[in-house]
Amino acid sequence: MADPSSYRPKPGDVPDCPGVYRFRDEHRRVIYVGKAKSLRQRLANYFQDLANLHPRTRSMVTTAASVEWTVVSTEVEALQLEYSWIKEFDPRFNVKYRDDKSYPYLAVTMNEEFPRVQVMRGHKKKGVRYFGPYGHAWAIRDTVDLLLRVFPVRTCSAGVFKNAARTGRPCLLGYIGKCSAPCVGRVSAEEHRELAEDFSDFMAGRTGTYLRRLEKQMTEAAEEMEYERAARLRDDIEALRKAMEKSAVVLADATDADLIAVAEDELEAAVQIFHVRGGRVRGQRGWVTDKVEDVTTGALVEHALQQLYGEESGDAVPKEVLVPALPDPVEPVQEWLAERRGSNVSLRIPQRGDKKALMETVQRNAQQGLVLHKTRRASDLTTRSRALEEIAEALDLDSAPLRIECYDISHLQGDDVVASMVVFEDGLQRKSEYRRFQIKGRAGGTRLWHGEGQDDVRSMHEVITRRFRRYLAEKEKTGEWADGEDVPVNGSPDGSLDGAPEGPVDALVEDDGRPKRFAYPPQLVVVDGGQPQVAAAQRALDELGIDDIAVCGLAKRLEEIWLPGEDDPVVLPRSSEGLYLLQRVRDEAHRFAITYQRTRRAKRFRAGPLDDVPGLGETRKQALIKHFGSVKRLRSATIDQICGVPGIGRKTAETIAAALAQAVPAGPAVNTATGEIMEDVEEAPPATTAGDAETPVPTSVPDDRRGQET
Repeated sequence: MADPSSYRPKPGDVPDCPGVYRFRDEHRRVIYVGKAKSLRQRLANYFQDLANLHPRTRSMVTTAASVEWTVVSTEVEALQLEYSWIKEFDPRFNVKYRDDKSYPYLAVTMNEEFPRVQVMRGHKKKGVRYFGPYGHAWAIRDTVDLLLRVFPVRTCSAGVFKNAARTGRPCLLGYIGKCSAPCVGRVSAEEHRELAEDFSDFMAGRTGTYLRRLEKQMTEAAEEMEYERAARLRDDIEALRKAMEKSAVVLADATDADLIAVAEDELEAAVQIFHVRGGRVRGQRGWVTDKVEDVTTGALVEHALQQLYGEESGDAVPKEVLVPALPDPVEPVQEWLAERRGSNVSLRIPQRGDKKALMETVQRNAQQGLVLHKTRRASDLTTRSRALEEIAEALDLDSAPLRIECYDISHLQGDDVVASMVVFEDGLQRKSEYRRFQIKGRAGGTRLWHGEGQDDVRSMHEVITRRFRRYLAEKEKTGEWADGEDVPVNGSPDGSLDGAPEGPVDALVEDDGRPKRFAYPPQLVVVDGGQPQVAAAQRALDELGIDDIAVCGLAKRLEEIWLPGEDDPVVLPRSSEGLYLLQRVRDEAHRFAITYQRTRRAKRFRAGPLDDVPGLGETRKQALIKHFGSVKRLRSATIDQICGVPGIGRKTAETIAAALAQAVPAGPAVNTATGEIMEDVEEAPPATTAGDAETPVPTSVPDDRRGQET
């Protein structure tokens, strides 16, 4: 716990003007971002007597180790910068609303040649028109099913569309009249786009004109005694009216507005949003947040507006936003919303009439959302807290292990050895910090270590060493080493570290507050294995001089917990929440390791002799195979013949010829079902050749244990 007076800036150093400030912890990670009309006055509030601070604010200032600020010219700029930094740094003490699910939208892909109607979730894409969000995907499908009778827009995937165009036969929807079948040319691209525009206009609320037009056409058809056409139009009108009934009119003046309500207590707040378009409720969503600081309802509304409209523009920001309380001050927020929309936005509290009545409905939904969230979370929080306490008690830790890292080694009969690192914080997965490793003790799938049963142990030692060497290097970079302290060698055993996250790999960054690859230590390291693996992990930490991280191993056979230097394991009851959490952590590490190992193995079996040619990309490889027909014919070709392939110069041709001359030709292909050697095949694929065939897999072995895969 830090003393706020140790990093308190001098009053004269803080400017008395608008700006954005950041609190950082001892690891230089940004833990809180805020804005202020006067930086001097706002920051002074954080450095008063701790007893006068809100408990969560007190926790923030004692966790922080420094504070810095950036001056801006206006409060609107401060609002924009605050939003950008919260998105970038994800500070743990900021108010962050979280959806209890990813809400589905009805989307029309107007950015395609043949627009498609579909259900979409996640980030919005440019050129796509969205309607919603809806509470359930089935609600979208019911609406679309009714409207396709009148607006037969394409709903199929790109693969189905291309296959229908290739075969000249539409899908089932095309045969039953719920798709205009542009794939087979029944309508042109322009006619199909007009259908998509009509569909979008109807969903946007412009329903009256279209219904009147259909009624007129029905009357004309009846007068001309075209009764079948009139009956079809009558059914179309009925289908549209059924679709309209699903969203009743709530505001008679066809208003476009968003209504935001907040329900809160001392610990949490729930936000409910109703999206009203054309006077009808077109979508609904709800958010919940922990109140990690002492904030007013107006501040909660401001944060909700930032999250709701921070990445929107144009008509996605409505003309009117109705809220239960106004931010203080309200002018910068209104100006910011107007910039996002491109025209004026009214931000106000409804006082009377239909809008006030609808706001009360939204408020009741927010209250119910908060009650439901608390009912769901009470058991979850209690269970996770009990699990962490049981682990701390069983392992004799000073405190509950809020960050747990688990490591597992995976290979197939000693080949393609990889390792995984998974992270659990506060009992929950932190997938953004998962990492995976290629074991450097082997090269090209060849064993470099010998001795049965020792490879996993040495691999574990290597992975733990590489991970915590990088941690110590980051610690040195941030200036946390004391004078005279022995600084370890930077990097992995070979000077590099190839740990890669499950998602995109983050570049190491210098002191900017964003999470780095291995910058934060765990309180507990769990390894998948027994005494040998635990001893290897502890030895790696001892060699690096790290003595403040606990180590344990979870053996699969009896699910016992092994501690370094102990002859007997710790056995937790089968009903223990702590044991269940450790099993979840271990199983997740096992899943992540096996997934990576299978990916590498598949890549190795798909490799061919052309993969070793430097500077030869996938496009030119395909051009070579297409020109010669097989690698065997390419191997027998002359340099001049290789130069005849478009894009292949003489120097590249010489390199290809030299590489193929050194490569060992593949053996004859074998039919694995009959054992027959197929002499007429010119070049067998690597995975089925006699020399390179994969070890047969017994069908009775479970999928994740085939071929002794670990």
